[in-house]
Amino acid sequence: MNDFFRFLRRFARPYVGTISLSIFFNILNGIMTVFSFAFIIPILQVIFGLQQKVYSFKPWGSSDIVDTVTNNFYYFTGHIIESRGESKALALLGAIFVVMTFVKVMTGYMSEYFTIPMRNGVVRDIRNAMYAKILSLPIGYFSGEHKGDIMARMSGDVNEVESSVMSSLYALFRYPMLIIIYLATMIAVSWKLTLFVFVLLPVMGWVMGTVGKKLKAQSLRTMQIGGQILSTIEESLGGLRIIKAFNAEKQMDTRFRGETQSYVRSANAMLRRQALAHPMSEFLGTIAVIVVLWFGGTLILTGSSSIDAASFIFYMTIFYSIINPAKDLSKTGYAVSKGMAALARIDKILDAENPIKDPAVPQSIPEDPRFTPAIEFKGVSFQYDGDDRTVLDNINLSVPAGNTVAIVGQSGSGKSTLVDLIPRFYDVTKGQVLVKGRDVREVKVADLRGLMGNVNQEAILFNDTFRNNIAFGTENATQEEVERAAKIANAHDFIMATPDGYDTMLGDRGCRLSGGERQRISIARSILKNPDILILDEATSALDNESERLVQEALDRLMADRTTIVIAHRLSTIVNADMICVMKDGQIIETGTHADLLALNGQYARLHALST
Repeated sequence: MNDFFRFLRRFARPYVGTISLSIFFNILNGIMTVFSFAFIIPILQVIFGLQQKVYSFKPWGSSDIVDTVTNNFYYFTGHIIESRGESKALALLGAIFVVMTFVKVMTGYMSEYFTIPMRNGVVRDIRNAMYAKILSLPIGYFSGEHKGDIMARMSGDVNEVESSVMSSLYALFRYPMLIIIYLATMIAVSWKLTLFVFVLLPVMGWVMGTVGKKLKAQSLRTMQIGGQILSTIEESLGGLRIIKAFNAEKQMDTRFRGETQSYVRSANAMLRRQALAHPMSEFLGTIAVIVVLWFGGTLILTGSSSIDAASFIFYMTIFYSIINPAKDLSKTGYAVSKGMAALARIDKILDAENPIKDPAVPQSIPEDPRFTPAIEFKGVSFQYDGDDRTVLDNINLSVPAGNTVAIVGQSGSGKSTLVDLIPRFYDVTKGQVLVKGRDVREVKVADLRGLMGNVNQEAILFNDTFRNNIAFGTENATQEEVERAAKIANAHDFIMATPDGYDTMLGDRGCRLSGGERQRISIARSILKNPDILILDEATSALDNESERLVQEALDRLMADRTTIVIAHRLSTIVNADMICVMKDGQIIETGTHADLLALNGQYARLHALST
């Protein structure tokens, strides 16, 4: 329960008002429930003649308020019996009971009514917090996580918190209040019997708590397997072409069946423990009722009790009424344990540390786009977290403003990693990366990335319109500006050929477009942003000749008078670069123009020979 209360402190604070109202109506509901049960005593004592005592009216304002109210209630009831008869007195008590029951059920409804906004609001807040956290985390965080598992936490685990924890809030606010009120009533009726009850309750609580702890551990295991299943599905959908090409359907099917079988075994164990909550609590509750009935009945039969038979029946009614809330509370406890396991997985994301932070006192970046050098690497070395392998080793490179610098090399040489350090997707292990003379760690991340445009090998588009994909990340872009960017990117004509023009939906990841069309939309996005620094990561490597020609024309327009870093496999696309850097094993081993490097007859010349 400590985890649960920490959860409430984190997410329930905005809903203190509705929580307070829910608690208030729960208290009223408990009081009205006790008063309803209290009618058992006058019915037994007065109507059926178990109490022959004659009551006389006591003036209001006596020091013993409870005794005065009880005495006068019996007095007026007796007076009604004498004047109108027992049948009418019973009808009157019944009418009062109906009114009290109506008030009781309405207070119960109102207590749940005010719980609902918090229940749904907290789930919304968790989802929003998780999504915001995922957006804020560095790219490096996701290299060590399965995408499917993260999706499982965003969907399945949040749903589990909603179904297990948030659906239990009403019970957690209501049942403790009822139990406290019932116990207070029991103490008022007979503190000796209640003291005996207190001896039994910790024993039952210990047994139920032990099962609840095991349930939480089993729930966590089940959710982990569920995340792996979703990850396998995501991998299979993304790699379906490869699975079919290599006839690996049976292999993947066997793997998936093994995971689902593990999930079934774990889920069976979890649900069996959860199903044990109801019979266990009912059995333990029955034992408690019988023990108290024996103990209290023995006291009355031997004349050792301070209460009479009717009051004892009322006491047992109240005590038995505790059983249902206690039983439901125990079931709720198991549900909360299950939900806390889901929350533990959610917290792995919410509590993840983001090393890419804004400095306490950020420096400003010069606005002059001609500031030179625009980009500078000084003694830069880099290792990924948890990996001893040096990916970049003592890189020194200066990129003058307005120049185009190409980076080439074999796969795994460190080209993409080097470029990822400029917008701070990662931070250097040693050395400095400077943009316009400022260490990138000394400026705001948003200001730094605001200077840059990216066109990658895989054009990342969203299931939205052409207009919104081109204007993505650029606030208040006008239709004229969007169309101008599309024309420069050679995209306007094919956009206008679609049914709804710029309002046409692109489909998931732009699935309705060809590779070249997707790339030109990505280029139009960067043109609209008008960045000082442009990063091109193999932007034409996956295109056919015609698409490459159109995309290259768009890139040439985009690169004009702009500082550009180009990663390229096709060396024919970078022959006009101001400088070409050749990388191998995380180091820059050659620099120069295309002609200089060919004349050097080194690594670049060998790569050029292989590409022609």
